Amino acid sequence: MSTTMTSQQFAEFENFMHENPDIDTIEVLVTDLNGILRGKWLPREHLQRVLEGNFKMPLSAVTADIWGRDVASLCAQTGDGDGICRPVAGSLKRIPWLSSPTAQLLLKMSTKDGDPWGCDPRVVLERVVDRYRARGWRAVTAAELEFYLFLDRADHCGAPQLPVTRSNGHCQIGGQIFNIDTMHEYAELLHAIRTACRDMEVPLDTIVKELSPAQFELNLQHVDDPLVAADNAQWLKRTIKHIAQQHGYIASFMAKPLAHLDGNGLHVHASIVDTNGHNLFDDGTPEGSQILRNAVAGLQQTMAETFLLYAPHINSYRRFKSGSHAPVAPTWGYENRDVALRIPNGDHNARRIECRVAGADANPYLTLATILASMLWGIEHQRQPSEPQTTGYTEQKPSLPRHWFEALQNFEQSTRIGEMLGEDFQRAYGAIKQAEQHEFEGLISAMEHDTYLVLS
Repeated sequence: MSTTMTSQQFAEFENFMHENPDIDTIEVLVTDLNGILRGKWLPREHLQRVLEGNFKMPLSAVTADIWGRDVASLCAQTGDGDGICRPVAGSLKRIPWLSSPTAQLLLKMSTKDGDPWGCDPRVVLERVVDRYRARGWRAVTAAELEFYLFLDRADHCGAPQLPVTRSNGHCQIGGQIFNIDTMHEYAELLHAIRTACRDMEVPLDTIVKELSPAQFELNLQHVDDPLVAADNAQWLKRTIKHIAQQHGYIASFMAKPLAHLDGNGLHVHASIVDTNGHNLFDDGTPEGSQILRNAVAGLQQTMAETFLLYAPHINSYRRFKSGSHAPVAPTWGYENRDVALRIPNGDHNARRIECRVAGADANPYLTLATILASMLWGIEHQRQPSEPQTTGYTEQKPSLPRHWFEALQNFEQSTRIGEMLGEDFQRAYGAIKQAEQHEFEGLISAMEHDTYLVLS
């Protein structure tokens, strides 16, 4: 993978700045392992430093915990040294929601020796993509993101508040799934999101009213470069959050923000095409090819070990309950939304796998890297899947990790994660999640006080 910019890439950035003479600030951004954007504001005249490879940030910028704090064990390994930040081609975009003329630019990190930093989630994905390219294959992917809109203030207990409807001044009893008239109540916000996406060339497709009140799903168009697909998902999340803020709402991608309502998922559609553009999952039959079955098997047989990447936080595990439209076992099936891995009906040329496991709180780069690496592992080892599931959740025996601690243990003890995603990444991600778990273990909840303070 190249670590230097081509003349064409230089021209791309120079043309952008020429066409946007009013831009005075550049936000330079890296994505950390939790999927959070971290970076700096640079004045316009300092962009050249970035383009020439003379811009640095601490390597620990991508290995911070969820609260943005250093993880001591990781800093000790690197001495908290600087990494070289290189611009991602095609990522310099004007920020449409800011009044002050500002652009944003994605970066990826390299070590001081110029080697891609294996703990940068974009690099993790890039290495998986390179393995596909070595075979002459391209992975075609698209993401679907679910989120809630909440009022910009909590209730007296600190809990998020759903918006009220215009009809009676109360929040909706149900979510009114696919209800167009319900979407009209949020039309100004949703149109603003679509306009911002168009301005940033983020290929937004459909907008759907989801199952719960003030819950929506936004779908991205498929692209044949997973790095671009992950960039698009990252831009989309950022756009939704900021546009919602402008309209007086909080947009939340928390996996399970409300106990009595459905959680938020990140569904990913994936297929593989060869150099001729032929879909390797298509063999002309409704069932799909043997390669499709191998890929499904790879996802199934690695899911218990990779589950921490689909469900990275303590709250993530509240989403996985029978009847909750979140899978509790590594099942698969044709046109079945109650399984972890759905094979949608339709044109054989568009045969694909929909992975329905990840929460919307997952890192898009790591989610795509995990899905694609698992598929490739199954293909390379010619694994065979279980029988396709034809029934719903009630017939599934829960077998995926039910708790954060179990998922971390599986992840750290896995002998395949390092092979699939990199040993440096495995160690760093495990250390971050250990630190976060220790923080939560030390908390005593209000419910514990209410239950035990007097009664025990």
